[in-house]
Amino acid sequence: MKKVETLLAERLLKVSAIKLQPENPFTWASGWNSPIYTDNRITLSYPEVRTFIKVELCRIIKERFPQADAVAGVATGAIAQGALVADTLAMPYVYVRSAPKDHGLENLIEGNLKPGQKVVVVEDLISTGGSSLKAVQAIRNAGCEVVGMVAMFSYGFPVAEKAFKEANVELVTLSNYNAMLEAALATNYIRAEDVETLKQWRKDPSVWTPAKR
Repeated sequence: MKKVETLLAERLLKVSAIKLQPENPFTWASGWNSPIYTDNRITLSYPEVRTFIKVELCRIIKERFPQADAVAGVATGAIAQGALVADTLAMPYVYVRSAPKDHGLENLIEGNLKPGQKVVVVEDLISTGGSSLKAVQAIRNAGCEVVGMVAMFSYGFPVAEKAFKEANVELVTLSNYNAMLEAALATNYIRAEDVETLKQWRKDPSVWTPAKR
């Protein structure tokens, strides 16, 4: 039986939530060259994939973070999926903006969190971990405890692993970069010679450049 990480990786590739272009890399907002581009919001358009993710996120929360009594989604990618999870678990829900609104109440957290609540954070993608951990800090600043974070996919960058450890946040992801590479190769999405290129990129994405063929 296939693992959840493999099943989700196959689905993300199939609906183009993950795109791989080793020979024609994307340019991220950070300026990095990248052979991969991920937009998990695309999964919302596919009921079977959307439901699969929701069910598995709920399972992890019940198994790993049973003490949670509220759910927080990280804007913008995890707002919808976080709401689906909270609805399924019948728990209060909020989402955390990347920055406070520039008008009105200037909210950073949208919704009603009560000090002392135990919050599990839902995220769609973990890259360096910076924006995810900013959301964690906002929730902590509101007087709540973050019991953990669940995410759909992680690149598995060492810098992110270090950041989560230093922030004392337990992170559980449904799928990951290694599982995605295996799924991409097994389904002939990429060639065997592309695997090494994709592995090299993850080692140091800030300086990676595509190899000339």
